[in-house]
Amino acid sequence: MTTSAFTILALCVAYAHAGILLQNAPACPEQYGVQAYAHPELCDQFFLCTNGTLTVETCENGLLFDGKGAVHNHCNYHWAVDCGERKADLTPYSSPGCEYQFGIYPDSAECSTSYIKCAFGVPHQEPCTPGLVYDERTHGCNWPDLLQPFCNPEAVVGFKCPTKVPANTQSAKFWPFPRFPVPGDCYRLITCVEGNPRLITCGEGKVFDDQNLTCEDPELVPHCAHA
Repeated sequence: MTTSAFTILALCVAYAHAGILLQNAPACPEQYGVQAYAHPELCDQFFLCTNGTLTVETCENGLLFDGKGAVHNHCNYHWAVDCGERKADLTPYSSPGCEYQFGIYPDSAECSTSYIKCAFGVPHQEPCTPGLVYDERTHGCNWPDLLQPFCNPEAVVGFKCPTKVPANTQSAKFWPFPRFPVPGDCYRLITCVEGNPRLITCGEGKVFDDQNLTCEDPELVPHCAHA
């Protein structure tokens, strides 16, 4: 942050403490565009300059400001923000299905391939990418074999990895992570990691070639070119 930005933040805090309206505060460091600056004392508030107009913003319940958040109005989930010395009000304002108005939560006490995402106090069920399950530790989706014994990767993926792979097969060429096709699926493959299956999705614009067990350009896999 520039020296002028630090100066304006210090002045804004003084003005706010004095109860003076923000339109009487010093000008924004930049007159065009949108810039957000951390409040030096409060983690759930920040200063916002919009084409030179200065306002003090408050993050929604469950969110805090770190200068990197993009969940809503420049704020991030509270568990993802390091406030340092700044104070934060983490009192939850709960609604059915949502502890905080904004948050991510498990949708079941069991291993699940989806989760609950709350926005403005309204819960929405969100699916994980196929082959992944919700990991409460990271508030995101993860490989099911990394959540054993809570999750059963074979049940999630629908595949049991063989204990041995014949040496003359294409799968064996990828040992110790042998690969296998998913019947009828042009976009995914299964790879075994320490005996546990993982469902892998080819990158954007690629399809899976079930002959050489690699992701290729569609024109190289005729039967998947128009899948």
